[in-house]
Amino acid sequence: TLARSVKANDITPSIVARAKAHYGDRFDISVGDATNTGLPDQSVDVVLIFEALYYIPDPEAFVAECRRILRPGGVVLVSNANKDLFDFNPSPHSFTYHGVAELGELFSREGFSSEFWGSTPLESVSAAQRILRPIKALVVKLNLMPKTMGGKRLLKRLVFGPPVSMPAEITADMAPVEVPTALPPGKPDGSHKVIYCKATLA
Repeated sequence: TLARSVKANDITPSIVARAKAHYGDRFDISVGDATNTGLPDQSVDVVLIFEALYYIPDPEAFVAECRRILRPGGVVLVSNANKDLFDFNPSPHSFTYHGVAELGELFSREGFSSEFWGSTPLESVSAAQRILRPIKALVVKLNLMPKTMGGKRLLKRLVFGPPVSMPAEITADMAPVEVPTALPPGKPDGSHKVIYCKATLA
């Protein structure tokens, strides 16, 4: 399914500037607050929030805004880091992380029904990661993980080597499609690095 139009926003002007520099006038991209979009009531079909819900101070306000701007039957698509992993370590800039159970509760309070999937199962990671993840869990448990993003970047560079640049745009031919695993609602998942949620407005 292709969208007839796409509107995107981010609260950080420098990120919006980078997106505009790449996409030009293909999309309507602006600085904005996800909890107060300024869009008309019942004006969109899909809201996508990618690895960002935990950076919103008031996630309840975001879900309420989604309910306001979505047409009946509209959906919110969420991609979230999985807080229920044994070695999970939150970003120092984050507010609240939601796993499967918490996402279901968050959306149900505004009249959404939710479905869930898991991506990047732990058994699929490299041998080096399988060795390092228990060490990371111990470091997190002992409160030895760096508290700043700069410190985390340095640690990742020491352990994994120099960072790899991400492409400015993802295309369908870059990698094979991996079908995510359906997850039962209301139950924490400790087997996947990424959680997907589809919340549908009744």
